[in-house]
Amino acid sequence: MTETRIKAESRTEFGKGAARRIRRDNKVPAVLYGHGTDPVHVTIPGHELMLALKNSNALLSIEVSGDKHLALPKQVQRDPIRGYIEHADLILVRRGEKVTVEVPLVVSGEVISGSLVVTEYNTISIEAEATHLPEAIELSVEGLDAGAQIHASDLALPDGVALQLDPETLVVNVVAAPTAEQLEAELAVAEAEAGIEHDAPESETTEPEQTDDTDEADEAAPDSE
Repeated sequence: MTETRIKAESRTEFGKGAARRIRRDNKVPAVLYGHGTDPVHVTIPGHELMLALKNSNALLSIEVSGDKHLALPKQVQRDPIRGYIEHADLILVRRGEKVTVEVPLVVSGEVISGSLVVTEYNTISIEAEATHLPEAIELSVEGLDAGAQIHASDLALPDGVALQLDPETLVVNVVAAPTAEQLEAELAVAEAEAGIEHDAPESETTEPEQTDDTDEADEAAPDSE
């Protein structure tokens, strides 16, 4: 894993007002903590932090006031609409220290036609050295058919990485793709549960047959003498 170096500034102002002022300067309020030390409050350039955190387990080398701290992101708060980072909690680590983290599970490949891949876990819990965390765990489903199942024990892990999940845990399930009839039936059930009703189709109407009343009237009328 690549180590990202970032220069930070010590932070002495706290509260919502101070945080807003920091964000207006395109910076992010953050806290470094761990190993029983007092929390270190810092301000980090927002763009640099955003680029670094494209990897969820980015290794950060934070330099503040001449001191260097090695850290991993613990909790990152983002604006729900714009997506920019509002605050970051960073946990201190040491070289050679093992940590437990969640890494993405990346599924690739094509299954047999008529099959569907169901991913039960999007991330996998692992233990590894803080400076050697994999960016993701890759899994190929190429050529698998309906009925195939992949458990945690089947995953190929890099050297030095240990699984922190029950080996029998089902992570990927290959099932038969539903037919059009099954999809329509499921849609009908979902609509019924949601109380959705469809208008009945209008019945076709036909114009009434016109009869020639003149002939009938002539037959009913008495003959005149």
